[in-house]
Amino acid sequence: MRKNKKLKLKKFYFHPITVFIALSFIIILLSGILSKFEMQATYNTVNKNTKELEATIVAVENLLSFDGMQFIISNASKNFMSFAPLGMLLISLIGLCVAEATGFIEAFSRKYIRKLSNVQLTFIVIFLSVISSLINEIGYAIIIPLVAMVYSANGRNPLTGIVTAFCGVAFGTGVSIFVGSTEVALMDYTSIAASIIDSNTHISLTCNLIFIIVSSIIISIVGTIIVEKIISPRLGKYKVREDLSKTEELRIIDLEEEEQHKIEREKRQKRGLKYAFITAIVVIIVFIYMLIPNLPNSGILLDMKENTYLGQVFGDNSYFQDGFTYMMSLLFLFIGLAYGIGAKSIKNDRELIEKTGEYFSKIGTILVLIFVVSQFIAIFKKANIGLVITAWLANLIEYLKFSGIPLIILTLVAIAIANLFLTTPGAKWAIFSPVIVPMFMQSNISAQFAQVVMRVGDSMTNGITPLLACFVIYMGYLNIYNFDKDKPITIRRAIKLVIPYFVFTCLTWILLVLGWYILGIPIGPGVYPTI
Repeated sequence: MRKNKKLKLKKFYFHPITVFIALSFIIILLSGILSKFEMQATYNTVNKNTKELEATIVAVENLLSFDGMQFIISNASKNFMSFAPLGMLLISLIGLCVAEATGFIEAFSRKYIRKLSNVQLTFIVIFLSVISSLINEIGYAIIIPLVAMVYSANGRNPLTGIVTAFCGVAFGTGVSIFVGSTEVALMDYTSIAASIIDSNTHISLTCNLIFIIVSSIIISIVGTIIVEKIISPRLGKYKVREDLSKTEELRIIDLEEEEQHKIEREKRQKRGLKYAFITAIVVIIVFIYMLIPNLPNSGILLDMKENTYLGQVFGDNSYFQDGFTYMMSLLFLFIGLAYGIGAKSIKNDRELIEKTGEYFSKIGTILVLIFVVSQFIAIFKKANIGLVITAWLANLIEYLKFSGIPLIILTLVAIAIANLFLTTPGAKWAIFSPVIVPMFMQSNISAQFAQVVMRVGDSMTNGITPLLACFVIYMGYLNIYNFDKDKPITIRRAIKLVIPYFVFTCLTWILLVLGWYILGIPIGPGVYPTI
C-alpha cells in the first residue's frame, strides 16, 4: 500500500517593512473607496472667543486622486525628516553608544544592577518608563535602547527588557509623578469645554496630580507582576546563535596572572565609575541651574513668555521639553567619556568613534523601517479616517446620553478605541472634550475628572496600535536583538507579546477610575471626582 505523506508547509514570515508598505497601499485604496461613499462626520469645537459650539465637518480624502498621489510623492522626504522618532532616536543613541563603547553601561550593570533581583529590576524599568511621559515621548527613544543594553550586559533577555520598557511607556503614558506635557496638551481643551456649562470653572495644571502619582505606582506594581509571571517566562532565556554552535575548549591558564589582570581591571573600572558619577553630578547641576529663573545666565531652558513657572518648563514652546532628548544624550556622552578616561578603556578618539559606529551600524534596518512607517502614518492622517472614526465615537457618546458610572465606562471605551486610529492626545481631546466635559458636569462629575478619564482611555490602547509613531522603535529593537534572523518579529507577534500587559492594565485602569469615583477621593489638591 502506498503511504500518504502529509506535506508540511514551511511558515513564511513577512518582515515588518514589507507589511507596512502593504498597509500603506491598502489605506490608499481604502481612502478611494470610502471617499466614493462620501464617508464623513460632523463634530463640535468650542470657539475660544465666543465660548460657543461650532460644527466642523471632516470627510475621508481620496488619495487615489491626482492631488492625493501628488501629496504622497512630493511629501515623502518631508514625512521622513519631520518624523519625531527619527530625530529622537538618533540623538539619544549618540550619547548611549558612547557610554556603551567606553564600557560604562557594562561596568555599571555588573557592579550595581546584578545585585538587584529580577522583580526589583523590572519594577524600576516600568516605573521609570511610566513617569517618562512627564516629557513627551522621551521614554521610547532613551529607555528602550538603554534597557536593551543593560539587560544584555546583565545576562537577562534583552527582548524582555524591550517589551517591559515599551509597555511601561505606552500603557502608562497618561500618568507620572508630576505634571508635565500631558497636562499642557489637555488643560486648555478641558477649560474651554467646561466654560460651556460654567464659565467660572478653573482647570489648573495640578488638578490631576494626586491621581497620577498614586496610579503611576499602582500601574508599575501591576506591570511588574505581569512581566515576571507571564511575559518573561514566555520569552525565556536569551541565546545568541553563535552560542549554539560553540564547542568546548581546554586552555592552560596562569591563575596568578589571571588574578592579577582581574584586580587591575576592577581597579580601573572602579576609578572609571568614580569619574562617571562625579561628571553626572556636575552635568545634572548645570541642567538644574538652566531651569532656575532670575539668576546670572540662568533660565536658558525656560520659555519666559509664559506667565507661570510650570508653563515655562512644560509649555508648548519650552526649551526644556524640546531639548530634553539632546540633554540626556549629552549626559550619557559625558558620563561615557569620563568613564573611558578613568578606566582607560579607550585609547584615542579614533577608537572611540569606531566603536560607537559599530553600534550605529546595527540600526540600518530601523532607519528603513522608520522611513516606511513615516509614510504609512502620513498617508493615514491625510486620509482623515482616524478623525472620522473619532468624531463618530464622540457623537455616539452624545447620542446615548448616559450618566454616572455608565457614562464613565462608555467614555473610557470610546477613547480607547479612538486611540487605535488617532494617537495624538490633543487631537482626540479637541473632538471629545466639547461632548464629554459638559455631559460629565451635567451628571455632577467634575471637568477635572473628565480629563482623568481621557488620559486613562488614551493609555489603555497605546501599546497595541501600529499607528503610534514610536511603535516603530519598539519593532526595530525587537528585531535588532532577535537572535533568529530567519524569523523576523512581525507586527502581529510584537503586539501579541504585550497582550497580557494590555489586558491586565486595562482592567486595573477601569477599577482605578471607578474606585476613585465611587470613593470620592481627591484627584488633585482640592479637586474631587464630583462637583
